[in-house]
Amino acid sequence: MSAKAPFILFLKNKEELFYEIMNQFIRNLKRVALNAIRPEDSFFDNLHHALYDMLELRKEHQLTIKLTQEVKEFGTLQAQQALTRLEDAILFFFFEGYVKEAIAKNEIKPCSPRITAFVILHLYLSLVFEWEQRHEPLSREKIADLFDLYLAKGLKRT
Repeated sequence: MSAKAPFILFLKNKEELFYEIMNQFIRNLKRVALNAIRPEDSFFDNLHHALYDMLELRKEHQLTIKLTQEVKEFGTLQAQQALTRLEDAILFFFFEGYVKEAIAKNEIKPCSPRITAFVILHLYLSLVFEWEQRHEPLSREKIADLFDLYLAKGLKRT
């Protein structure tokens, strides 16, 4: 094989190709999230920027669009596993660490980083994807305001 052989020739099967594509997409998501963080901004502002940018990439990326459609239409196990892997990468390889860091810096109250990362991501997914299935899509600013209300300030009157 020459040095210029197509990448696909080095893979054993389509599952390996799919795995490699997913890994590349996850690396891109992490890069997007890290690029969204500005040291001068608050934890919640940075979290919003990172989540928004990551979800925008996810909404525009054909692989995730197809996987989501396949899960909805057919419930394919491989597609479900791929989306779960993607969510785990977002949650546990990035946001759990980011929450731990915010706790250490005393930016947020002590809490379970894993559960908090899960709640944050699913609140965000609900506002971005699920809400617009039955309502007018929320603007980036409105999502940031709701995120601030529910997570930063809370609903309890003080």
